[in-house]
Amino acid sequence: MTTTVVAFDQVSKSYGKVRAVDGLTLALYPGETVALLGPNGAGKSTTLDLLLGLKQPDKGAVRVFDTSPREAIVDGRVGAMLQSGGLMDEVTVAELVRLACDLHPRPYKVSDVLARAGVAQTADRKVDKLSGGQAQRVRFALATAGDSDLIVLDEPTTGMDVTTRQSFWATMREQADQGRTVLFATHYLEEADAVADRVLVLHRGRLLADGTAAEIKAKAGARRISFDLDGDQIDEAALRALPFLTSAVISGHTVRFQSADADATVHALYGLGVHPRNLEVAGLGLEQAFVALTEAEEARTS
Repeated sequence: MTTTVVAFDQVSKSYGKVRAVDGLTLALYPGETVALLGPNGAGKSTTLDLLLGLKQPDKGAVRVFDTSPREAIVDGRVGAMLQSGGLMDEVTVAELVRLACDLHPRPYKVSDVLARAGVAQTADRKVDKLSGGQAQRVRFALATAGDSDLIVLDEPTTGMDVTTRQSFWATMREQADQGRTVLFATHYLEEADAVADRVLVLHRGRLLADGTAAEIKAKAGARRISFDLDGDQIDEAALRALPFLTSAVISGHTVRFQSADADATVHALYGLGVHPRNLEVAGLGLEQAFVALTEAEEARTS
């Protein structure tokens, strides 16, 4: 029987008249790397706060390792890297990381934590003198100061340069390979596409989609069509009237479509008597699929 790391059972949370989380049910399992996506206001931060016991649900139940979030955290089973809240001033990086290690029930060596997080070179620097990317790495060090089974990350690579982001995700893959569960919320959808085993899409506090990145792309249904046309063949009205289009962008000689039935759209395109060059038909990227799914849901519920 597969162990459940996190379980949300019909969880709801409201702030006044705004329902941030609405009947959310989901489960996470050992060794998964899970991306939590959603537009602003989708309920991502509230979901993480409920998981970490920082807020209590109005309805439903949240269980972490089959106990309450608070108990799981006290037992050292959860490490968290949050955007909210600052770092202590007037202490060095090493002093702050040492404190986190001292407080963890199953701590790692301070030197190992500093090296893994890529902050060994700044260990003697005061925390309030760090750049944004360095501060993010310190937050990661605090989240991994001990042997936790679940690591929760809220926008973890904000402020990091490309090289540091790549190094960060290499480290997180090692954590997952060792059987830990990694849950991260991000606005960098290319990270979710490249890193996550599983993608959860929230919309207005509800779970809109749950699957691999490939499954999320397929769920969106549409495909991308791009091609070039000579200037005398561009009839914008006729192009935009092609069947099954969900979006159309015409920029100079380049045309980019999204279509719910690419075969029918391309057939109709040739029926216009034009001669497209560099014709490409491909599936949506995760970012485009995410936008398509959320826009469709917005249209359905508005």
